[in-house]
Amino acid sequence: MTVHLHWFLPTSGDSRTDLSFGDAVSPLSGSADDTRSGRQGRREPTVDYLGQIARSAEQLGFEAALTPTSTECEDAWVTTAALVAQTQRLKYLVAFRPGLLSPTLAAQMAATYQRISGGRLLLNVVTGGEDLEQRRFGDPLGKDDRYARTGEFLHVLRRLFTGDRVTFRGDHLWVEDAYLPAPPSRPEIFFGGSSASALEVAGRYADVYLTWGEPPEQVVEKLDRARLAAARAERELRFGIRLHVIARPTADEAWAVAHRLLDGLPPEQIAAAQRAQSQAQSEGQRRMTALHGGRTDQLEISPNLWAGVGLVRGGAGTALVGSYEEVADRIDDYHRIGLDHFILSGYPHLEEAYHLGEGVRPILAGRGLLESHTDLRGAHV
Repeated sequence: MTVHLHWFLPTSGDSRTDLSFGDAVSPLSGSADDTRSGRQGRREPTVDYLGQIARSAEQLGFEAALTPTSTECEDAWVTTAALVAQTQRLKYLVAFRPGLLSPTLAAQMAATYQRISGGRLLLNVVTGGEDLEQRRFGDPLGKDDRYARTGEFLHVLRRLFTGDRVTFRGDHLWVEDAYLPAPPSRPEIFFGGSSASALEVAGRYADVYLTWGEPPEQVVEKLDRARLAAARAERELRFGIRLHVIARPTADEAWAVAHRLLDGLPPEQIAAAQRAQSQAQSEGQRRMTALHGGRTDQLEISPNLWAGVGLVRGGAGTALVGSYEEVADRIDDYHRIGLDHFILSGYPHLEEAYHLGEGVRPILAGRGLLESHTDLRGAHV
């Protein structure tokens, strides 16, 4: 089976140096004004800039681009709908929270999106790991109830995509005689979460289970638990991983970039972020934080796997760092343990896409791990 390479659209902003930008700025942090102003070299998440990234990702051979969901981000549905016309093949992995809209409305939105994009929608369902951020959206449910609601939501959503008329009453959601007049080609559902509740929902309803960038031995253990959950539901899952990346022609160059990312972080900022992350409800966030414990001298937690990204930002907190060959080796290693989808990102996202696309991708292709494609100029890559 081949590897699927995906990129990332930084809808909370981009920078060469600021590690607090990303797909999951800690919900324990302050307001949007705290993270969106006064940053040196900040790139605003405009349609023009995000369009540059999307067009480059497409030309470089990435299959899709993840667009995150957070109080710190632009809305993923609206932003990617604006980018669809700027690309021809690139798919958009739209992250959204199922408790904030009804399954019928989500199905309608997805159906419309599939029609206007030519079938280029993927769905990243994000239950929400922190009560504090969920309350910002007016969601009063606790974590366990949120996962139960997500299961109900996906049960209805998948039935609507098949053309069923659905009447359903659950503990958290209900619909009556819901249907789609023209069901679309069903977008694949990506879903992540490290808790037992998350794995049960993934086993029943996800197409691709996503894990964060933990060391391979920890990933193996998590994938085994996900497979068991799927087996209980008489299903099978495919698997993906979310990672940052710093790839350069030589390892020394890559590690120099990684170290520069930390140069501007004062110790008090790291300490404050670690205190906040230690209080996280998210099992995945706790696992990420435990990999380094806030220590800046123990950040290479596995060969070429660097936890420095997670010192001050929430969510995906590790990066593959190394030469083009080394990064390809690590992707190959993860693929061998069962991962097929790689959602990658790097600072800044425009330039780093070229390092991956021009430096690492040809190596993977040469090993037979990628399907070839024709770029927008007609070249076979």
